[in-house]
Amino acid sequence: MRSVLILAAIATCGFVMPANAQSLKLVMDEMMVPSEAGIEIYVRNKRPAEMNAFQPERTLLFVHGATYPAHTSFDLKLDGLSWMEYIAARGYDVYLLDLRGYGKSTRPKEMDEKPEANAPIVRGTTAVKDIGAVVDFILKRRGITRLNLMGWSWGTTLMATYTTQTPSKVERLVLYAPAWIRTTPSLSRPAGQLGAYRMVTREQAQARWLTGVPEEKKATLIPAGWFEDWANATFASDPVGAKMTPPVLRAPNGVQQDGDEFFAAGKPYYDPAKITVPTLLVHAEWDRDTPAYMAQTLFPLLVNAPGKRYVQLPEGTHHIMMEKNRHMLFEAVQAFLDESGRS
Repeated sequence: MRSVLILAAIATCGFVMPANAQSLKLVMDEMMVPSEAGIEIYVRNKRPAEMNAFQPERTLLFVHGATYPAHTSFDLKLDGLSWMEYIAARGYDVYLLDLRGYGKSTRPKEMDEKPEANAPIVRGTTAVKDIGAVVDFILKRRGITRLNLMGWSWGTTLMATYTTQTPSKVERLVLYAPAWIRTTPSLSRPAGQLGAYRMVTREQAQARWLTGVPEEKKATLIPAGWFEDWANATFASDPVGAKMTPPVLRAPNGVQQDGDEFFAAGKPYYDPAKITVPTLLVHAEWDRDTPAYMAQTLFPLLVNAPGKRYVQLPEGTHHIMMEKNRHMLFEAVQAFLDESGRS
C-alpha cells in the first residue's frame, strides 16, 4: 500500500450531541487526500472524542451520487443532527468524500471551460480510483485492513464496483437508492449531447426531488427550512456556479455517459455475483431517480453476498435522508451495520 500524505492541515472541533442522539462529544477532521497528480479528494471524518481504538466493523466511508457532494447531504445538520453524527455517536469512525469535480475536491481543468468544449468528465473508472485512494488512506491512518462502505445513488454503483474489485478491503456494503438496469428515463440526464459537465438550478433540484410524491403529500414531506438549508449549502459548494445568473451547481457528466453506455443500454456496470460481503439495499417508496424495480432486480443477483437484505421504506424519495421520515433510513442502516461481529 503506497503512502498517502495529507496535504492540508487537519482541523478539529468538539461539540456536544443533542440528547436524542446520545450526548457525546465528537471531533471532526478535514483533509485533502491525493488521488493522482494534481487531483486532491476532500475527506471529512467524525468520531467520538474518546475513541482511541479502531476496528473495521466500526469504520464507515460514504460517497455521494451523480449531482451533489457528500458533505452537504450526509453531514448537513437538520434539527441539530446530521446522519454522519448519528452514526458517529453510536461508536463509529465515520468518513465521507467528495469525488473530483464535486464539493470541496479538485475540479478538473475541463470545468474551467464551457461544457461543450470537452467530452464528459469523471467517468466511473475515475471515480472508483478516487474512492480507492481514500480507502487506502483510511486503512493506513487507522491501522485496519477493512472498512464498511456506503453509497447513495451513483455512489452505489461506485462502491459496489470497488467491492467487486477489492473485496478483501470491505467489511459490509450499504447501497442506499441503488442504481441498476434502467427501463425508465433518467431524471438527472440533460437532453441532447453531453458536454463535460451540466448545470443545475435550485428550481430544477427541487422539482427533481419531489418527482413521484403524491400532490397531497408534497407540502409536509420536507420539514420547513430543510430544503433551503440543503440548497444553500450545496450551491455554495460551487463558487463558480454560485456567481452565475441564475446561480447553478456544476456537476460532471461522466456518470451520464456511463449511464448511456451501460444501465440505459441494458448492460450491467459491474457483476453483482462478485460481491462477497454482507450487503444491504435500502430504497424509499417515492424514489423516481432509482425506482424500486432497480433494487428488486439487483437483489436476487447478489448470489454470493452473505446476509443480504432489501429494505423498502414508506413515504420517502431519493432524498429520504433529508426528509421527515429520515429516522427510518437511519435505523435500518444502523441495524445492519451493528450486526457486524455478532452474526
